[in-house]
Amino acid sequence: MAQVEARSVQAKSAQGRTAQAKSWNWRPASIWALYALGFVPAVWYFYLGATGQIAGNAVKEFEHLLGIWALHFLIATLTVTPLRDLAGINLLRYRRALGLLAFWYVLMHFLTYMVLDQNLNLATILADIAKRPFITIGMACLVLLIPLAATSNAWSIRRLGPKWQRLHKLSYLIVLGGATHFAMSVKVVTAEPFIYLLLAFVLVGYRALRPRVMRWKKAQRLAASTR
Repeated sequence: MAQVEARSVQAKSAQGRTAQAKSWNWRPASIWALYALGFVPAVWYFYLGATGQIAGNAVKEFEHLLGIWALHFLIATLTVTPLRDLAGINLLRYRRALGLLAFWYVLMHFLTYMVLDQNLNLATILADIAKRPFITIGMACLVLLIPLAATSNAWSIRRLGPKWQRLHKLSYLIVLGGATHFAMSVKVVTAEPFIYLLLAFVLVGYRALRPRVMRWKKAQRLAASTR
């Protein structure tokens, strides 16, 4: 009888673990779906350029669009924390994917400039990096993104410990640099670059205010619990 009961308990436990596993399966699937969707703009724009459907200078337009999407993903990555703090929307599980998408778009943006725009003319590329400030800033952002992308994994988080958090604070400098790079690169002044700059400064500035915001929210919760 005891053996039957033990087997029954084990079976129920196994069913519970299976049900729990099934309930969590959507999370990694949704992250991979984000990666797949994230690369759609790059594939689509490449197809348009390859088939002659981009007006004007197709290479420059393709390079520009990749850069814009890189900036989108950088801003989205930094938006995750204030969304959770202020609106209770927890997208933390997607932050790594957003950051890596930003890195790949920055890399594709730079490779398009190197290979398609400059035909791997290293002398011209190095001269541009040295003499044109917006390219200098863009290159610096790419260099800073490399260690962040390389350490965007669980092993690096365990290995680096508290240093990991300090290293990934470089993302604040990168998003400011990315917005500045875009603003300096445009030849026609519009509202768009100023919007990106404003978003970048607000998201980075929020980090300075975040301790006060979290203390205020904690005080509000304590006050509500004592009523």
